[in-house]
Amino acid sequence: MRYFYIVLISYIGTFVSAQNITGMLKDKTGSPIEYANIIIPKYNLHTHSDDRGKYDISGIKAGDTILVSHMTFQSVILIPTAKDFESTVVTVLLEKNIDLDQVTISPQSQALKTLSRIDIQTNPVNNAQELLRHVPGLIIGQHAGGGKAEQIFLRGFDIDHGTDINISIDGLPVNMVSHAHGQGYADMHFIMPEIIEDITYGKGPYDADKGNLATAGYVAFKTKDSPQNSFFSTEFGSFNTRRTAGLVNLLASQNESAYIASEYLLSDGPFVSSQAFNRFNLFAKYTKRLENNDKISIWASRFTSRWNASGQIPDRAVASGLIGRFGAIDDTEGGNTSRSNVVLNYTKYLADNQFVKTRAFVSAYDFLLYSNFTFFLNDSINGDQIRQKENRQIYGLDTELNYRINKNSDSDLLFKIGTGIRYDDVNDIELSNTLNRKTTLSHLALGQVDESNIFGHADATFVSGKWMLNAGIRADYFKFIYENQLSALYDLRYATKTAWSPKLNIQYTINKSIQLFAKSGKGFHSNDTRVVIDEQAQHVLPAAYGIDFGGVLKPNKNLIINAALWYLHLDQEFVYVGDGGIVEPSGRSKRQGLDFGVRYQPTHWMFIYSDLNLANPRSVDDAEGENYIPLAPTLTNTGGISFHSGQNISGGLRYRHVADRPANEDNSIVAQGYTVIDLNVNYTIKNIMLGLEINNLFNTEWNETQFATESRLKDEAAPVEEIHFTPGIPFFIKGKLTYLF
Repeated sequence: MRYFYIVLISYIGTFVSAQNITGMLKDKTGSPIEYANIIIPKYNLHTHSDDRGKYDISGIKAGDTILVSHMTFQSVILIPTAKDFESTVVTVLLEKNIDLDQVTISPQSQALKTLSRIDIQTNPVNNAQELLRHVPGLIIGQHAGGGKAEQIFLRGFDIDHGTDINISIDGLPVNMVSHAHGQGYADMHFIMPEIIEDITYGKGPYDADKGNLATAGYVAFKTKDSPQNSFFSTEFGSFNTRRTAGLVNLLASQNESAYIASEYLLSDGPFVSSQAFNRFNLFAKYTKRLENNDKISIWASRFTSRWNASGQIPDRAVASGLIGRFGAIDDTEGGNTSRSNVVLNYTKYLADNQFVKTRAFVSAYDFLLYSNFTFFLNDSINGDQIRQKENRQIYGLDTELNYRINKNSDSDLLFKIGTGIRYDDVNDIELSNTLNRKTTLSHLALGQVDESNIFGHADATFVSGKWMLNAGIRADYFKFIYENQLSALYDLRYATKTAWSPKLNIQYTINKSIQLFAKSGKGFHSNDTRVVIDEQAQHVLPAAYGIDFGGVLKPNKNLIINAALWYLHLDQEFVYVGDGGIVEPSGRSKRQGLDFGVRYQPTHWMFIYSDLNLANPRSVDDAEGENYIPLAPTLTNTGGISFHSGQNISGGLRYRHVADRPANEDNSIVAQGYTVIDLNVNYTIKNIMLGLEINNLFNTEWNETQFATESRLKDEAAPVEEIHFTPGIPFFIKGKLTYLF
C-alpha cells in the first residue's frame, strides 16, 4: 500500500508539473515561419506553427525534449527550463534545401496543401507564365502575342481565360467579371515571379471563402513581406528577347520591412511579323508588425503592356504553303493593356486565440484588343477584325474573424466568419468591327456595366483524434446593371440574384503515413452582365456540384503519393464562339476523373515529381457521340527533375504533355496533343548567379492553342471549319545574369 501511495504521489506531481509552453519561430530576417512541426516525442504530442510563427503545446515539463522541424529550415532541439514557461520562447531557424523527411502527415495538417509549398521550393518560377504551372494538372497556352491572358486548362475544363477558376494575389482578385473579351478574364502579367513567396490552390468548389468562378478550383498567390536579398538581373534570349529586373530592400528590421521591385521585358517572338512585345512592372510593399503581433501591409503596383499578334491561323493555309507555321493571315492583331493596384491587409489580434483579417483594394484597368478569328467570313471586302475595349475600376473590402478553441493537444475547434463586397465599374465596354486597327466600321455593342457582389461566409473546422471535419456555408448577392449606349433612347436595365453554397469536408489520418479525405460542395460562376440583362443565359449564377474522394500516402520518408477520384456537375457550360472571340453560356455538363501525383527525393540534392490527370468531360443535354466538350483536356501529365547541389549549382528538367482532345461536339475535329521539355541550370559564385534556360529543348513542333473555327480566306468561295492554331514556341534559349546584394 505504501508503494501505491508513493507511485500515486509521483504521478500527481508529474501531472501538476506539466505545463503549457508558448513559442515563436522566425527566420534570420525576423519573418515568422509557418507550418513548422513541433513534436514532443516522449508524449507523442504534435502541433504546428501558425501564420505568426507561433505555437502552443501543453502537457510538458522542464527538461522534456521539443523537436522543431520544417521542410525548408534546419531542425533544432529545444529543452525548456522553468523560466521558459513564463514567457514566449523565440527560436531562429536557418534555411536549408527542402527535405521530404520533414513533411509530416497529421490530423492538424492538410497534406495536399503542403505539396504546393514543396513544388514552389523545388521549382522556382522563371517567368510569370510559370506561376500557374505550379498547380498540378493545370496547363496554360498563349495565343495572342504574349500580352493577352493565357488560356487555362484544368480538370477537364477549357477555362478559356478564367471562366471557372478563381485567381487572387494577397486577396486582390485577378479575374475580371463581365470583361470585354470573356467572363472571368485573368491577366496575371502584372505579377512579377520574384515577389511571390507562396502559392496555394484547391481543386473543386470546396472552400467557403472562395466564391465566384471557383468551380474547377482556385489559385491564391502570396507576396513576400521581406525578401532575403536585393538583386539586379538582366536576361538575353532568342528572338530579340530582353528582360531587366531588380528588387531593392529599402527597410529590413525585426518588425518592419519595405522593398520595391520592377521589370521591363521586350521580345519580337518567333513570328514572321514581329510581336514588338513590351511589358513594364513596378511593385512596392511596406509591412509592419505592431504590438501583440498585429500586422499591417500595403502594396501598390503599376503594369503596362503592348504587343502585336499573328493570331490563330488555319491548318489549310499552312498545308497549302500560303503561309508558314509562324506566318499570319492578319498581322494587325494585338493590343495594349494596363493595371494599377493598391492593396491594404491588416491583421488584428483581439486575444491570443482570436484575430480579424481585413483587406481593402482598388484597381484601375484599361484593355484594348484587336482580333480576327474568321478572316473574311462575314465581310468579304474589309475582313472580320474586331476591337474589344474597356476601362474599369474595381473596389473591394472584406473582413474575416478567426476564433480558435483549444480544448487540449488532441482537440481543436476553429471558427471563421467573413463578409465583404466587390464593385466593378466598367466604362465604355465595346465590341466593334474594325479595319487595320484604324477604321471603325460598326459598333456591335457599347455600354456601361456596374456589377456588385456582396458576400458572407462561415465555416467551422473541428479536429479530434484522427478526424478533421470542416463544414461551411457561403452566400453571394449580385446586382447587374447595364446601360446600352447604342440605344437611341436611354436604356438602363438591371437584375439581381443570390447564390447559397454549402460545403462539407472530412479528413481521417490513419497514421503518420496515410491520410484520407472526402470533399463535397456547391459553387458557381456568374454570367456576363450583358448576357444576364439580355436574358440569354439559362441561369444568372449557374451552380457547380462537386465531390472528391482521395488520400495522401507517405510509404517512406522520401516519397509522397497523392490520388483523388472526383466528379463535378455544372448547371451551365461556357463555350467558345469563334466569330465573336468570346465565350457564351451553353447547357449542362458533367465531368469525372482521376488525379494522381508523386513526389520523390532519392537524395538530399535531387527531387523528382510527376502529376497525371485524367478527365471525362461531357455535355448532359446532347445525344451520345455529339456530347463532347470542345477543347476540354482528357489527359495531361506534367513533371520533371530538379536538383540543388550545395550552394552553387541548381536547375531542373521539366516536361508537360497534353493528349489529343475533341475540338468540336462530335469529335470530328481533333486538337492535336503535344509533349514539350524545358531545361534550366543556375550557377552561383558568391553574390553572382549565372542562369541558362532552354524552352522546347528538342525543338518539338507543337500547337500551343487550338480551336475549331469556321473561317474564309480572301479568295475562297466557301467557308471551311477546321483547326485554327497558334504555334508553340520553337527551341528558345535565354541567358541570365543576377547580382545579389
